[in-house]
Order: sequence, then structure tokens, then C-alpha cells
Amino acid sequence: MKKILITSALPYINGIKHLGNLIGSQLPADVYARYMRARGNKVLFICATDEHGTPAELAAIEKKETVEKFCEKMWNIQKNIADGFSISFDYFGRSSSQQNHELTQHFATKLWENGFIEEVNENQFFSKEDNRYLPDRYITGTCPSCGYEKARGDQCENCTKQLQPTDLIDPSSTISGSRSLEIRKTKHLYLKQSELKNKLDDWISKKDDWPILTKSIAKKWLHNKEGLKDRGITRDLSWGVKVKKNGEAWKGFENKVFYVWFDAPIAYIAATKEWSENNSNQEWKKWWITDQGADEVYYVQFMAKDNIPFHTLSFPATIFGSGENWKLVDYIKGFNWLLYEGGKFSTSEKRGIFMDVALKIFPADYWRWWLLTNAPENSDTNFTWDSFQNTINKDLADVLGNFITRVTKFSLAKFGSKIPKCNDYGVLETKTINEIELLYEKYNNFLTKIEIRKASQELRNMWVVGNEYLQKAQPWSILKKDKTKAKMIIRFSFHLINLYSLISEPFIPDSCEKIRKNFGLQKKTEWPERLEKVFDNLTDENDMHSPNILFPKITDSEKEGFKEKFSGS
Repeated sequence: MKKILITSALPYINGIKHLGNLIGSQLPADVYARYMRARGNKVLFICATDEHGTPAELAAIEKKETVEKFCEKMWNIQKNIADGFSISFDYFGRSSSQQNHELTQHFATKLWENGFIEEVNENQFFSKEDNRYLPDRYITGTCPSCGYEKARGDQCENCTKQLQPTDLIDPSSTISGSRSLEIRKTKHLYLKQSELKNKLDDWISKKDDWPILTKSIAKKWLHNKEGLKDRGITRDLSWGVKVKKNGEAWKGFENKVFYVWFDAPIAYIAATKEWSENNSNQEWKKWWITDQGADEVYYVQFMAKDNIPFHTLSFPATIFGSGENWKLVDYIKGFNWLLYEGGKFSTSEKRGIFMDVALKIFPADYWRWWLLTNAPENSDTNFTWDSFQNTINKDLADVLGNFITRVTKFSLAKFGSKIPKCNDYGVLETKTINEIELLYEKYNNFLTKIEIRKASQELRNMWVVGNEYLQKAQPWSILKKDKTKAKMIIRFSFHLINLYSLISEPFIPDSCEKIRKNFGLQKKTEWPERLEKVFDNLTDENDMHSPNILFPKITDSEKEGFKEKFSGS
């Protein structure tokens, strides 16, 4: 048994996320967590809402709510949506927790004491009309790199170039639209990442097993022509972690907070601490402090590619700079973008499917299956309604669903509600087991290496073997001359259904639960190590029910209707 810590990137609090956010972190992390639990490992799967920063303040202003009330409401919404997709978090916390405030201030204190934070005077826009400094997203203007006219003060959404607000051409206030701005001197804290570059480079260079996407992005940021830059870790905002040192207000920074990208990764630790304290123990230390047991933990992070620089550089720099024995990540699984019908998802234009709406129109497992079989691991993936309909109808309805329906209907009609008894299996059954075992070995290997698309393909291949077996065995023909053999074929087919309900669970957990209930199968226990065992554990007492269609097909009219409804046109 291993101890495996899993974190998925914190979903931002400012609104309901689209399907790209789901496949970029939470969903593949859930597959891995479910698989590792099933293999008998001790798993802790942690996430939280990312609640600080300018977008949270702006979203609350738009809703005419206090930012505290807005974040509390959105936390509940995001938690319910995650539950709707059967994301099996062990704990889903909040970056605004007291634990995160305290830990963030602790890290800042240690970094200061070790000489990795400095106070820097810099120029920043001040809005006379708003009577305040305007950090990053409180400023919009024209990108100096690509000319995009709605670039934000921290990054251009069009060309993805990292920016400072003062880089923008013709800037204006996001709050009031005012262009009556002036540049004033203000003081901020900077994390001296440049002084940790060699340590970071050496650490990353040893990660030979990291995905190409993860390692290439980290190396690009480390070795770009400007070098690894020091990074500001404070902002002129009211909502966030107050800037403190040794528990006291940091002189000169009384009206500032820590930058969201400094405190957000620390929230992984804080959420674990909150989980631990809710259970009245100090278990969190065994997951995060190496000399208290975390040296035995294998830590895996899941995120979209835009988060990789912060998790490969800034967060490790914070840990290295603290000089303390915190657990560092062992493996980072990064993902590319999910596109929608060839373009971007857009909240403002109502273009694309967002997670709350997705759950209202089709079962969670439909979305899980399509997203996982098309996970953007090596390149961007394009969601289209044609592809969605085709994948669900062919894989879930025609392959897995069809096999289960054929076996069930035949058995109920010919042998009643009990799974039929039989003696030894024949040559065809042994050959089928051997065929599945080869696929099963690949499946386990791909899941262990977190190669999601390849794993899904091997799972589908195992479903296909069941249909091929039924076609070859032909119990409907055998029944006429050998009822005992027909019973054996059907019993073997139920063993296959039982197997599928066990090994498909990381991908389509709700459907697997329905299958087990329909056939009176045992609640999911352990992951089968050798398949022979699976073909011995059905009793003659299993009582089945005629299931409804497990995977209703998506019709052409449904597809065309949703294609139009969510086109943004």
C-alpha cells in the first residue's frame, strides 16, 4: 500500500466553469484517485476554491454583493457541481480559510527571514475617479504585443503574453472605465525567484518521468532570454490574505494583501490541514511534512497548461525558500486546452457548455466518457456535438449498453431472475479471459502512468470483447439443443458484466453503480489483480432486475438543437 496525495488545480471562484476546466484538472485527477484507491492505496484527494484576487472582487461588484457572500455562495455551487460529476474529493476547501491565511503568512515570514523576499518600489496606476490603485485586472487596454484591445493588466487573453498594467496602451479602469489615471510610486513585496533558479533547474532536470508538456513549459520559463524573474507577491486589494510577518502587520503593507498566485497553491496544504482539524487530528503533517511521514508520500498534481509555471517554479520556490521540510510534488500532469466547435468557450457570448448546464441535459457519465476519451494530453482537443453524439452512441450505447441489455433480456426470458448455475467453462471462455487479460494489463499500465486516453481505449476494447464473445457463443442457438451450455454462456457473460462494473468505475462511476444494483452484485470492493478471481465470485443467489436502457442514445434532433443553442450566435 502506498500513500498517494492528489491535488487538482483550484477552480476560480468568479463563476461556473466550462468543460475545459473539468477535463483540465478535476476529472483526470478523479480517475487517478479512484484507480489508486481501488488498488488498495491510501489516497488523499484535495482541492479548494481559489477565492482571492481581482476577478473575485469584480464578480462580486457585478452581482452587487459583498465579496464574502459571493464567494460563500459560489463555493456551494462549485461543490454541488463537483458532486454532480461524481468527483471523489476527500476534502474540498476554500483558499479564504483561516488555515490558508495563517500558512501563507507563515511562508512569507520564513522567506523574508531567509532573504528571499524584498521590498520593491514600483510604478502603478492610480485612478483619481476610483480613488485607488489599480492592480492587474482592474486595468484593461491594448496589448503592446498583438494589439488586442481588451487585454488585462496581468495577461493578454489573445496572445497569452504576461503583462504589467503599465505595459498597456491606452489603459482604463475596469471599475469605472475612467482614463483619468496617473502613475504613482507604491511598494510591493517580491519573491526573489531568480536566486532560486539553479535549485529549481536542478530539481526539474531530475524529473525524467514528467510529461513533455509539463517539463517543456517549466524549462521555457526557466531559460527564456529574460531569465527567471522575481515575482510580486502583494496587491493593492482589500479582499485576500493580509500581509503579516510573525503574526503582526507588515509595516508599510497594512492596506495590501498577498497576491492570489502566492496564496493559492499554499491552499493545498491549508485544505489538508482543515480536513485534518475537522477530524480532530494532526494527520495533515504526515502528508505534507517530510520528517513527519510525508517522505513516504507520492504527490501528484493535475492542472491545465497555464497553471504549470506557478506549480513548477513559484510554488516550489516558496517551499525551497522557506528552508522547511515541506513535501514537494513528485509528478505534474498538465493538459492542453479544450476548444468548443473550433473556438473558445465564452461566458459573455454564451458559447459552449458550462458544467451546471451540462448536468441538466445529459448524465454526468456521458460528459465524463467523452472528455476522458478525448483528454487534451498531447495537443488541444476540439469538442463538437457530432463527436459527442458519435462517441456516446457507439461506445456507451452500442458497445457496453448493448452487451448488458442482450445478456439481461435473454437471461430473464429463458432462466428467470436468478443468475443461472453452470459447471466448468469451455475453450471459448478461456480464450476470452486470456484476450481480456492482455488488454487489462495495458489498461492498468496506462492508468498507473496517467495516460488517460490510452487507458480509455483499452477499456473500450475490453467491452468490445464481450460483444464478440456473445456473437461467437450464440446462446440463443445453443439453447435449442443444450440448455446447460446456454446457461454457462450466460453465467460467463454476467461475470463479464461484473468485471466491467469494477474496472470501468474510474471512468463512469454512476453507471457502474447502476449496473451492480440491477444485478444484485456486491458493492465494489477491491480491484481485481487476476481476472480468474472475478469469474468465481458470483453466487447463484444474485437476483437481477430488468434495467431501463442504461445509455439512451443522443438523437439527431437533440444534437442539432444543442449545437444551435450553445453556439453563441
